[in-house]
Amino acid sequence: MKNKGYFKRVHGKWRLSLLGREAIAGLAFALPFLIGFFGLFLPMIVKSISYSFSNMTVESSGYVLTKAAKNGFEHYIRALTIDPDFNRMLLDAVIDMFTKVPLVLIFSFFMANLLNQKFHGRAVARSILFLPVILTSGVVLGLESSDLLVSTLSPAEMSGTDFSTIMNVSGFLLKYTDLPDSAINFLANAVNGIYSIIIASGVQILIFLAGLQSISPSLYEASSMEGATAWENFWKITFPMISPLILVNSVYTIIDSFTSETNEIMKDIKDTIFGEVKYGLGSAMAWIYFICIGVILLIVGSIISRHVFYNDER
Repeated sequence: MKNKGYFKRVHGKWRLSLLGREAIAGLAFALPFLIGFFGLFLPMIVKSISYSFSNMTVESSGYVLTKAAKNGFEHYIRALTIDPDFNRMLLDAVIDMFTKVPLVLIFSFFMANLLNQKFHGRAVARSILFLPVILTSGVVLGLESSDLLVSTLSPAEMSGTDFSTIMNVSGFLLKYTDLPDSAINFLANAVNGIYSIIIASGVQILIFLAGLQSISPSLYEASSMEGATAWENFWKITFPMISPLILVNSVYTIIDSFTSETNEIMKDIKDTIFGEVKYGLGSAMAWIYFICIGVILLIVGSIISRHVFYNDER
């Protein structure tokens, strides 16, 4: 009979089974995260919650927390009902996420399929596509977010760098297609935002590429012998096998969009906490933002999970 426990009896002695050794290995990999979470992040999370329900005053002996008005919900009510910009920025962040995430997923999946093909210079092409992620993680991101690059351009050069003056995508689509206005606006924003889409797609391309390379070639060989076309192979083999990674990349891209350095609401929360030294209001705004992100992730994750195919060979 197969032993499913963590220990097994061998020659009268109890020893770790394969399941037990795998459990210890998994715990060892998760231990750095657990130490960091319970030792560093959890205390800060608890303090952030207490700040959001309190008013903080700084004295010579340190800071003092007093319960905020309206049973502690003063800062939450102020952020949602009094602050004239918070709701607008929150809505803009959600709309930008729903616009950007599909474009990033489609582009990264398309590029991963191209890079998975066999051609000369494939390694160089992969490095070039991932290079923007490395560049925008340091000095270039600081230059891009500042006005230094903009201040070095003259007004004539600035007008020449506007994509709308080079190619009016909306006007072209309105003139030569019968697409609805919503689809035209979506495509126009995709073309005008191609730079940010490429920057945000590096990690997703790597994840999709790793998933594509893990698909057994025998599946394609068997389907080709049965007369399947490349289009049928894509929808019957590639897409179902890669569907778990679509869920992973969707969650990653949503979080990346909400926590981007260019996100207006993130800047407002930082300015409120560190610039205006309003820890209570800033913490309340951050927790409202966190709850919105959590609800969206829960909804999107549950919808995509229903269509995910898991190849369970056990």
